[in-house]
Amino acid sequence: MDCNTPLEQVINRCLEIGINCIAIADHGTAEGALKAQSLAPFPVIVAEEILTPQGEIMGIFLKDTIPSGLSVEQAISHIRAQGGLVCIPHPFDTLVRSGLANRLPEELAEQIDVIEVFNSRSPLPQPSTKALAFAHKHGIPVTAGSDAHTVYEIGNAYVEMPEFNGKDDFLRALERGRILGHRSNPLVHFASAWSRLRKQF
Repeated sequence: MDCNTPLEQVINRCLEIGINCIAIADHGTAEGALKAQSLAPFPVIVAEEILTPQGEIMGIFLKDTIPSGLSVEQAISHIRAQGGLVCIPHPFDTLVRSGLANRLPEELAEQIDVIEVFNSRSPLPQPSTKALAFAHKHGIPVTAGSDAHTVYEIGNAYVEMPEFNGKDDFLRALERGRILGHRSNPLVHFASAWSRLRKQF
């Protein structure tokens, strides 16, 4: 809804900067990621950001789109039904309208497989600090995301990790991973807003 980057450009950018595996998590659909799997010469993890009334939940290793508007519990149930992993993107980020922010409950911890502790679009360090503390407290593997809405944001945040085969191996490899990257220029948010307006009008 707020990105106009063709999949071919995403793939070419990954090849240009040396990314050999990418997770594509569009808002409210897995169709782009599924299509990218047939186009890319490297592994593509099918993911989706599912908007719930409490904020966004990300499903990873999905097979199909999960509708938005579900409760957190329903979204998790749909992810599990597809054999996917539950990830919390940009938690505690009060500047992200769709973030779970301070509503991330302790009782949800046992249902989380992965938590994002660095999002390159998040301008402040405090959400990352809170997310990392939450992950360490509950023994949850951590990850990072460029949250790229434009081609030049791809790779701003990434994880160096061993190669893996499937979701279970992914979790084991992620535990040995190293988070790298930098924060994106805040002006990238204007590109997202412009894309959203273009699609509305």
